[in-house]
Amino acid sequence: MSENQSSVTPTVVRLPRYTKEEQAEILGDGDDPFGVAAAGLTWLPKEEHFGIRHGGSGGRLVAHAGVLRLPVAIGAAETEVVGVGGVAVAPDVRGQGLARLVVAAALDHARTMGPRHALLFCRPPLVPLYQRLGWRPLDQDVLVEQPGDRLVAMPLRTMVTPLDDDAHWPAEPVRLLSLPM
Repeated sequence: MSENQSSVTPTVVRLPRYTKEEQAEILGDGDDPFGVAAAGLTWLPKEEHFGIRHGGSGGRLVAHAGVLRLPVAIGAAETEVVGVGGVAVAPDVRGQGLARLVVAAALDHARTMGPRHALLFCRPPLVPLYQRLGWRPLDQDVLVEQPGDRLVAMPLRTMVTPLDDDAHWPAEPVRLLSLPM
């Protein structure tokens, strides 16, 4: 077994907070750790956080996913979704199923929050990963709010997943009634 692997199954924990230092623990301290700076968007911070620490509770944070309840208009109907974002897995431990574990924990929690769907935005190369995790890409543009009362089409790929068995995402125009998460 390599030093990056462990015979102990990773455990997802709820994090009391998620700081820039913890993000750097996972992704390093580069200027654009998620590769989305070129989109030129302002993002909302997530409110609830889930993580995996390598080596137990005091170990290095190696994965994260955050959630946030958000208002959205789908066609003429206003509702809420759970936004999932800040999904990150440290490069040296990728390929071990940590994204699946941390996103599943975030979605388990999202199911207790009320909305019937979760929504995320990702770079096109990550679409296949999220599809394997049960997410479905939306085929239409999604409008999001930005500072200065601007409304812009989300340049990243929008994906949704149901949070209950009966949830169906309508084929209607979508507008996030807030900054993206």
